[in-house]
Amino acid sequence: MSTTSTDPIADMLSRIRNAIAVRKNAVSLPHSNVKESVARMLAANNFIDAVSVEKATVGKTMTLQLFPENSNARITEIKRLSKPGRRHYVNSQAIPIVMRGRGLVIVSTSKGLMTGVDAKKAKIGGELICKVY
Repeated sequence: MSTTSTDPIADMLSRIRNAIAVRKNAVSLPHSNVKESVARMLAANNFIDAVSVEKATVGKTMTLQLFPENSNARITEIKRLSKPGRRHYVNSQAIPIVMRGRGLVIVSTSKGLMTGVDAKKAKIGGELICKVY
């Protein structure tokens, strides 16, 4: 099975969604710097527990600890907003608020990946990566 994808971020989000659906508390996937920074942002905002990167035989593998044993997942929905066929760019005033502030939107800006709240404070727009709540 090939681990390459045309949209690696969408593949990561689908793996997280599928793992939560079958109540697996950890998911393993191929590593990339963008996927690691998205995962670290999810961990910093308390949507997942931990992110670890291990050296594999070829490349690196990233393991995401989604939730503790005997507990429920904190992610209800995780959705890719900008896709390779249809990019979604917004200015700082048009960055959406997810679930009245309880959710999170991740924006790829000229200053790197940041949450929608941080991008609004810095008055920087960019490409909407995903929304989580």
